[in-house]
Amino acid sequence: MARYLAAYAGQLALNTLRHRLAALAQWHQAHGFADPTRAPVVRKVLKGIQTVHPSQEKRATPLQLTQLGQVVDWLDGAATAAGTRDDAAGRLRHMRDRAFVLLGFWRGFRGDELVRLQVQDLELVAGEGMTCFLPHSKSDRQHAGTTYKVPALSRWCPVAATMAWVAAAALHEGPLFRAVNQWGGIAAAPLHPNSLVRLLRRIFREAGLSSPNDYSGHSLRRGFAGWANANGWDVKALMEYVGWRDVQSAMRYIDGADPFARQRIEASLPEAPALPRPATT
Repeated sequence: MARYLAAYAGQLALNTLRHRLAALAQWHQAHGFADPTRAPVVRKVLKGIQTVHPSQEKRATPLQLTQLGQVVDWLDGAATAAGTRDDAAGRLRHMRDRAFVLLGFWRGFRGDELVRLQVQDLELVAGEGMTCFLPHSKSDRQHAGTTYKVPALSRWCPVAATMAWVAAAALHEGPLFRAVNQWGGIAAAPLHPNSLVRLLRRIFREAGLSSPNDYSGHSLRRGFAGWANANGWDVKALMEYVGWRDVQSAMRYIDGADPFARQRIEASLPEAPALPRPATT
């Protein structure tokens, strides 16, 4: 494991190496083997790579609330227009995409969590909310499964969007989010995790967002985290809602309302003295 890290040091980003270690750790744990990634030599090599090959972490552009509204309103209109011209495939895709974006944003889900949602593990109550059960997730180290609650909202509602998609696609069990072919047929398998960035960028581009290629699969979660932070959620409440187990993970997703600390510094500066008026002649 240590030799593998050393071989790819400088070629792969540090976060990529960490993600690969996490995947290897999960595989070993799931199959009852000792976790080799916890060996002291592995941690020492990883720390050495960080020292020798420092790099600035590249973060996904967060989807802002106004942009969420722009995207959802466009998807609403596109679904209606597709239905008017008897484009069943287009209508279904737009309804699926609306549910995907709204659920991903308001629940703070990662893309891989969204594609692992199963219809039979949802409980939807119109006007109230829904619960989503995931048998396992990145933060669920005990593999006991996690239940997430999602509120019904008066506008841009994830619950109503999910109910509409489930009804339109006639889904009773299996993956919630699936591909739709050109004839309006619904695939049996879930959307592939590797297709999600391309899917989101297509949606954002068609909805008219600028620089759609700046967004990634983490943009929905970062957007929600930023919105919650700006609206007074403390870090503890945000961690409990999203499911983060440590503050460091949460802070990676939060951009403060004053990222350059301008407001705090300006508030501490003394007022500029009044300059004397020039003499008049």
